[in-house]
Amino acid sequence: MTPTPQTSPEISHTSQENHVTGATIWLTGLPSAGKTTIAYELAGRLREEGHRVEILDGDEIREFLSAGLGFTREDRHTNVQRIGFVAELLASHGVQVLVPVIAPYADSREAVRKRHAAEGTAFVEVHVATPVEVCSVRDVKGLYAKQAAGEISGLTGVDDPYEAPETPDLRIESQNQTVQESAAQLHALLTERGLL
Repeated sequence: MTPTPQTSPEISHTSQENHVTGATIWLTGLPSAGKTTIAYELAGRLREEGHRVEILDGDEIREFLSAGLGFTREDRHTNVQRIGFVAELLASHGVQVLVPVIAPYADSREAVRKRHAAEGTAFVEVHVATPVEVCSVRDVKGLYAKQAAGEISGLTGVDDPYEAPETPDLRIESQNQTVQESAAQLHALLTERGLL
């Protein structure tokens, strides 16, 4: 007969004290809006403060988790739901999950928010509201140039829809401030909400 393990009140008390609240911080916006840059800036600061942090980068997810999906509305929705599932799983275990992913459709983002709400996990929607004119000049990956040259189609915000959040938890206008200021703005919101 296997003995039942005894739980020490001292140990359980310590584990409660060490419990860390996780959250999913979803940065949505157009290509080249600055989502990933802000996410990495904030991640560095959070790690310095001792937080567990993961970044779910849209390009990496496409390569490893959503390989085979295209860019139809249905495939984009599936991709966002997969990312949302992984984000919630990590956040529910005390990780600050930064998700710089376009997620162009409001219903897809809402489905992710509802999944988090159902599990009691914090979800913060951040709209990196950089205008398309600024994004097309930045053109980090050369997508706007390729679209203009007719090499690609279905570019979000140009010839494919982007449904901007109507009531995000935070709206960042990255064209009017530094990356550090944008990250600090988001850090302040997370602190205010008791997520840090």
